Parts: sequence; C-alpha cells; structure tokens
Amino acid sequence: MLSDRIRAMGAPHWLALFGMILGAWLLLYLMAEPAGLRDAVAVYGRDYWRDFCTLTPDAAGFARMAAMWALMTAAMMAPTVLPALATYEDLRHAGAAPRPGVLVAGYLAVWLGYSLLAAAAQLALFSAGLMDPLGQRAVPVLSAFLLAGAGVYQFAPMKEACLSRCRRPLVFFMQYWDEGPWRNGLRLGLVCLGCCWALMALAFVGGVMNLAVMGLATLIMVLEKLPGIGRFVTRPLGVVLIAAAALRLATIV
Repeated sequence: MLSDRIRAMGAPHWLALFGMILGAWLLLYLMAEPAGLRDAVAVYGRDYWRDFCTLTPDAAGFARMAAMWALMTAAMMAPTVLPALATYEDLRHAGAAPRPGVLVAGYLAVWLGYSLLAAAAQLALFSAGLMDPLGQRAVPVLSAFLLAGAGVYQFAPMKEACLSRCRRPLVFFMQYWDEGPWRNGLRLGLVCLGCCWALMALAFVGGVMNLAVMGLATLIMVLEKLPGIGRFVTRPLGVVLIAAAALRLATIV
C-alpha cells in the first residue's frame, strides 16, 4: 500500500539518500549563483569556494572539475533510480535483500566513473577551443552534433534494452540476484548509464552549470524510466533533439 511505502521511506537509509540528493542540488545551486552569494558562503575569508565556482576548467584542474561532475551526476541520476531502490526495499522487507547501502554504492561508483570521463572531456574540449571562454557550453557546431547524436541514440536498440530493464526492476533483480548487492549496484549503474549518458552529455549544449537544463534533464530521465509513461517520452524526445540539431546547424549556415 502507498501508506506503507511512505512510512518505509522514513527509514534512516532513505533519509540519508534524500539528504544526499538535496545536498547535491543545494551545492550546485550555490555554485551556479552570482559571485555575491558565493562570497557570502566563504568560510573564514578563504576564497576556495569562489575559485571553485568561477575558475575556467584549465585553471580549476581535473580534480575540481571531476568533483563538480560528481555532484551533477549525484543530483541528477539518484532520483531516476528511486523506483528500482523501492523495489529492492520491497525485497528486503520480504526477507530476500540485504541492506541497500552496498547497492547504492555500486550504482554511484559507475556514475563516478562517468564523472571522471566527463571532466576529462570538458578539459579537452576547452583546450581545443570548442567551449566558450568559461568552459560551460560547446561551440554551435559541436552543440549541433551533440544534439543530433543524443537524438539518434533515443532510437538505438541499446537504449531500448537498457530502458526495458530500468522499467522492470523486479525482473532485473531476480535475473542477477545471486551476484550480490555490490555487483547488482554496478550492473544497475551500467544499465542506467546506457539509458542516460547521451542526455547527460547535453550539459555541454545547455551549459554545464545551467540549473534549468539540469532540472529538465532530470525530469525527462525520470519519466523515461517509468513503465507506461516512458514509451511516450523516448522516441518523441529523439525527434525533438534531431530537429533542434537541424535548427542549430541552420543558424550556423
């Protein structure tokens, strides 16, 4: 029952997960705000936070860029996996599943790997002159190709295969249950990565620290993974992205 599910989500591990999501979004909000607000949260007069938020990628360095991407993936991807975690919670109450912390750790480890790759890609694009001076948005030609690539991927068999597993988490867990929570978490993260990597890469189009783009992308990825609703999102979104790529190219030419 819904009331039982709501009560179950008041457990400490659920509250910790929700706190992590909220904390990640709060940090991203502070990082995206004007310098005046960032100055207000400086601690003991140190400029580390302001520098972290305002330096260009080459000046910030790989570690800081990777930390920013890790926050982004935690804020955006953790909400998309909540239905799967709720299914795992049901199995736990049935006496079948161990505590979910190891599962979540495996899931986030995959997205940490993606964050490292994304940070490296941002630094490389910035060094090649394919990002704007602040390193937040790709140049128009690259943006068009990213939009087109993400749109085409919406029709790819791999995308559909990954989405089918995300939409049926009980079948997924039953198929790989004997591998244990860590490997289940890694596998769930890889399936989620197969669904969402191209949409996450569109941060280079809308702006890496654009909260509106991040919020919209998170909503789309959540809807895509819902059974029933998701099939009305995936391919129409592909058409929209391909059309947006064509429009972007038309403005260049």
